Amino acid sequence: MTRKPVHHAVYDTCADWETGHATAYLARAGYAIRTVGPSREPVTSIGGLRVQPACALDDVRPAESSLLILPGADLWDAGDDLAPFARKAREFLDAGVPVAAICGATAGLAREGLLDDREHTSAVSFYLAATGYAGAERYVDADAVTDGGLVTAGPTEPVAFAREIFRLLGVYEGEVLDAWYRLFHDSDPEAYAVLERAAAQ
Repeated sequence: MTRKPVHHAVYDTCADWETGHATAYLARAGYAIRTVGPSREPVTSIGGLRVQPACALDDVRPAESSLLILPGADLWDAGDDLAPFARKAREFLDAGVPVAAICGATAGLAREGLLDDREHTSAVSFYLAATGYAGAERYVDADAVTDGGLVTAGPTEPVAFAREIFRLLGVYEGEVLDAWYRLFHDSDPEAYAVLERAAAQ
């Protein structure tokens, strides 16, 4: 089965550690990962990785994508430079295509109004409250939350973030999804055996 690609936003100061679990295992599941920048000009992550975007944000269409991933970045809280990515997230969600946002990207979506009517999480509730958004009553103190096609997570939960993405796209389910999470989050050696059995089937 041909899968539509997953689009992964990249911008200066993006948090390169937050999405690695998700992209690695989405790629193993057959998804092409396409990086999306503000333009086609190279960007530099917070860890100093220089990335050449595969495409510019204006060229991305929800109908041609399986998912939009938005990592955190210092720039989310330093002005409006990344606001176009939040608007693109609205376009995706309005088209019924899921979005996954972690760390500072959740604040960007809060400012865009995308968390007002969805259960969501982030680093801490008062971080989002500082945006002045109207969704504080929908905040959930959890490692990661999925509602209305939108995954949210805080910066310390890249494994839970990936788990919710896999669940949403049907990459892993049930016992296998639980085992993947236990292996990478809890270092549970028994979980590895479950994954090995699933891979052999």
